[in-house]
Amino acid sequence: MKKFGIGQPVRRIEDQRFLTGRGSFIANQTRDGEVRGVVLRCPHAHARVRAIDTTDAAGMPGVLAVFTGADYVAAGLGLIPCTAQIETTAGTLDVPPRHALAVDVARHVGDPVAFVVAETLPEALAASEAVVIEFDALDAIVETGTALSKDAPRVWPEHGSNEAFRFIKGDAAKVEAALKNSDHGIALDLVNNRVIPAAMEPRGVIATYDAGSGTFDVMASVQGVHGMRALLARHIFAVPAEKIRLAAPDVGGGFGAKNFLYPEMILTMWAARELGRPVKWIGERMENFVSDIHARDHVTHGELGVSKDGRITALRIETVANMGAYLSPFGPHIPTNAQMTVTGGIYDVPALVLDVRGVFTNTVPIDAYRGAGRPEANYVIERLVTKAAGLLGLDPVEIRKRNAIARFPHTTQFGMEVDCGGLADLIDRACLAADRDGFAERRKRSQAHGKLRGLGIASYLESTLGVPSELGTIRLHNGGVEISTGTHSTGQGHETAFTQLVHEWTGIAPEHITYVQADTARVASGAGHGGSRSLTIAGGALMSATETFKDKCRQAAAHLLEAAPGDIEIAGGDCVIAGTDRRIAIIDLADGLAASTNLPDDLDPTLATDANYTRGGISFPNGCHVAEVEVDPETGAVRLARFTAVDDFGRIVNPLLVAGQVHGGLAQGIGQALLELTAYDPASGQLVTGSFNDYALPHADDLPALDVELVEDYPTTFNPLGVKGTGEAGCTGSPAAIIHAILDALEPVGVRHIDMPATPLRVWRAIRAAQAENRR
Repeated sequence: MKKFGIGQPVRRIEDQRFLTGRGSFIANQTRDGEVRGVVLRCPHAHARVRAIDTTDAAGMPGVLAVFTGADYVAAGLGLIPCTAQIETTAGTLDVPPRHALAVDVARHVGDPVAFVVAETLPEALAASEAVVIEFDALDAIVETGTALSKDAPRVWPEHGSNEAFRFIKGDAAKVEAALKNSDHGIALDLVNNRVIPAAMEPRGVIATYDAGSGTFDVMASVQGVHGMRALLARHIFAVPAEKIRLAAPDVGGGFGAKNFLYPEMILTMWAARELGRPVKWIGERMENFVSDIHARDHVTHGELGVSKDGRITALRIETVANMGAYLSPFGPHIPTNAQMTVTGGIYDVPALVLDVRGVFTNTVPIDAYRGAGRPEANYVIERLVTKAAGLLGLDPVEIRKRNAIARFPHTTQFGMEVDCGGLADLIDRACLAADRDGFAERRKRSQAHGKLRGLGIASYLESTLGVPSELGTIRLHNGGVEISTGTHSTGQGHETAFTQLVHEWTGIAPEHITYVQADTARVASGAGHGGSRSLTIAGGALMSATETFKDKCRQAAAHLLEAAPGDIEIAGGDCVIAGTDRRIAIIDLADGLAASTNLPDDLDPTLATDANYTRGGISFPNGCHVAEVEVDPETGAVRLARFTAVDDFGRIVNPLLVAGQVHGGLAQGIGQALLELTAYDPASGQLVTGSFNDYALPHADDLPALDVELVEDYPTTFNPLGVKGTGEAGCTGSPAAIIHAILDALEPVGVRHIDMPATPLRVWRAIRAAQAENRR
């Protein structure tokens, strides 16, 4: 039999249907009698909605309804909630009201103002052009760094300022004293640039409503169905959760951006209820640029204290974090609680403070995107450590190893327990894999061709977050077994990984294992995907469920084979009477039990088993990335020549899946470092980079062959599989490594600082500015 168990680089089961056109996505779904919805969006960054005239639009061919904010309020629908729970200096988080359609004021370009429903998409689009809206344009603020200025326009005037919250964690007095007493102080002002998630599949929803039973049946491209159903039921429609069925078929990427309750889902469901017809909405790509959440967008001042021998003494981080026009469901959690978990990175920092001010701006709301706070935290500390190395004349490798956490378990200043790791070891492995010793020769070759070459190193500490508990289920079904968890794959390969686990534990052939997810009618509960939680938590739940399932298999086999349960062994997918050749396949137990006339009362013929599992603690993936770049000083173009990632993800279930996750994360981190510039016009508040014509994602030819090494020497003790989570590490470590490489390349010409993204224009300008300064 082909090896398929834990540790095997098995190709993804789900790829067969994806590559042969048999995937199931929202745009391909149809319902009898379905109609199409189109969202009419505000063209201004900030505007009062004076009047909306829907008369002409409502009378156009095929048009069934035009819904406005006034209709929304009249229907008694609730506000989109912010579910983040953070400790602010004011005590409670003050959340401004957010309707699915703007009622009096629209607060960013793309804010929904009306929803048009017609028999066909062309008819709905035509009608949306006929809706007449009278706007009074208001002053807008889109820049993070100036949002707290006294003269900045107010997004929410009733709040008095644009400060959404202030979050302070740590002992500020201790840090201040440690910084004053340090031999050296290093300070940096950094921008963590706003990025726009760009999943392959845009968001979409199709909803039906049964008036007789008062139930919704909704299918959507989302990342977590149970949590979203709870929000819809409790906060929007005020109905019991069981009145809403929410399912997600195959989801073409999410990266966090599909975790949230958006206006379009509410509008589609509301329209379906009002019209008695299935309603479908599919987001257009340019529409997604102004409707899906954005991410990052921090302006940060960091200070690092170090001793004369290069020991870190204190770290202070002060960040202004853009929240956009509204507090998105998880938005405030990202720069605060999530960032806090890894503030200080891999280092033993004795004094630490994190001070975050969330600010409102007239921009698309900010929320969780791959990494969600951890890339931001690691970027700050890594940039500071590299600058400290330069100031002290230390090797960047040496200062990292000198300060890396060495004894485990280690409790950080913020109370996070890091249970294991080989942080300095991974730095050495990364330098070896990247052939750091051979860099000088490669630099000479680049210089001979008129190019500047640089090498950058960055370590990272990641954390696997998300809801700490999960459900796992296994049962006999249709000549095989059906397994399910409450997590949700959006392309990560859960179907393959979870099948590998159950095959390893039972011996059942993979072709007899079916994986079910993301349907509230078929999976009892679940917390979806987020924070790289799936294998760390759902894996434990599935392990527990499988062990109980095997006990039930022994009881069932004992009954059918007329033996004692204690004499039954499970091997190779069979239940075997020990010491004999009498056996029955697990997948055949259902038929045998169904045919049995004297089945014990406590023995369900499906042997259905549910198990809930709660993790023992947060695990901390970690690693070291080494980037090597070549810069053309005449054009500013940066070529990523080499990239090496050495990662500790604990035990590896499928190295092929893990490598794919690392590659994807690296591509997104590289994109942020080099290409992805989100630009708003400060005068008009318009999103300048509103399509792929202006917003640059990395292409295959922007990336070198990515060298990934997986280290399994440090499995976590916080879950039974020993796994640490893989999905977000790539984008956590790579940005700082690339910027360090660019600065190393530009050091000979006098460039000391550059912010992401290091586009050719920015690099060219930095070189020219340094040259001008050198001529003075």
